[in-house]
Amino acid sequence: MTANAKPAAGAPSPEDAIDPAKALLPAVQRVNEVRVKTGFWPKVGRVAARIPFANPLISVYYAARDPETPLAAKGVMMGALAYFVLPMDAIPDLLAGIGFTDDAAVITAVIATMGANIRKRHREAAERALERLRD
Repeated sequence: MTANAKPAAGAPSPEDAIDPAKALLPAVQRVNEVRVKTGFWPKVGRVAARIPFANPLISVYYAARDPETPLAAKGVMMGALAYFVLPMDAIPDLLAGIGFTDDAAVITAVIATMGANIRKRHREAAERALERLRD
C-alpha cells in the first residue's frame, strides 16, 4: 500500500478509533485491538519513564485484555489505548512537558467511567510490567 492509498470503503478511520459513539462497533473494535496489540508495548517501552500515568495506562491495557471484562468496557478501553498508540494526536507527543496531557486525560476519563472493571490483579500486573521495563 502506498502513502497515498485510501482505506477500503467502510473501513474504520483513525478518527473512528477514538470516537466514543463508534467504540463498540465490531469493525472498530477489531481495528483497535490490532492497533493496540502491535503498537502498545513498543510505545510504552519508549515513553514509560517520561509519563507519570504509565501504571494506570498499563492497568487499563490488562483490564481490556482480560476475558472477564465486559465487552462494552473492553471497547471503550481499547479505543482509549488505540488513541495512545495512534501517531496522530491532539497534542503531539514530541512537545516536552505537554505532549502526553491529552493521552493522560483520555486514560483518566476511562478510569473514571470504567474503573470498576480495573481489578487489583490488573494494577498488580501493571506494576510488575513497569518493573520489568525499568530493569
